[in-house]
Amino acid sequence: MKPRSFLESFNSAVEGIIYVLKTQRNMRIHFLVAIIILVGSLFLRPRLSPVELMILSFTIALVLITEMLNTAVEKTIDLMNDTYHPLARIAKDITAGTVLIVSVIAIVVGYLILFRRYLAPGIESAMTSVKASSAHITFVSLMVVILVVILFKALAARSSSFMLSGGMPSLHSALAGAIWMVLALVSGNPIVIVLAFILALFVAQSRIAKGIHSLKEVVFGALLGILTALLIFQLFRKII
Repeated sequence: MKPRSFLESFNSAVEGIIYVLKTQRNMRIHFLVAIIILVGSLFLRPRLSPVELMILSFTIALVLITEMLNTAVEKTIDLMNDTYHPLARIAKDITAGTVLIVSVIAIVVGYLILFRRYLAPGIESAMTSVKASSAHITFVSLMVVILVVILFKALAARSSSFMLSGGMPSLHSALAGAIWMVLALVSGNPIVIVLAFILALFVAQSRIAKGIHSLKEVVFGALLGILTALLIFQLFRKII
């Protein structure tokens, strides 16, 4: 039945958009990305020109429209064919291909308008300013140590249940060793180095005393943290 008024037509269109958002994960992703891009464009300096904004908006709309058409075709085919049919599969693949093509075009447009003009220069200047900072290197080192320890724990887990506390290697010992190495490299002060080393030993000893880790797990964690921090620190120093 056709809608009897413009308001009913508008409501039907909105209901169609809401239905696709509720049922299609890709549509929700496209919608979220569109919101982020449009809101983020307000903070760009220099601002987008009217032509750039129009091209960007048209590209976003095209991605959303093709995703909706893809959903409409899929639902129509499912309605007409209760069983699997090769031609139905081909039709679905074709409509999915249109979404892929438009998505690639959107990536190209985003690169030409946003990344190349706005983001790339900002990233380059930001990297230039932060790479010379010892605090930045320290932060990166500690984050990498945490990720490496979690990776080792996942690989060394004897069961499917992953436990962050306990197991090989000790995360606390790895962080303590990494912090000691960073302080040794940054400060160069013998007193600071010795005090930091003593604190690292206390951390390692407490893990053993509480029965959370064995001596092997603590030693391995400390060595892993020290070597990882040293590697990253030296790598960044060479880049700088």
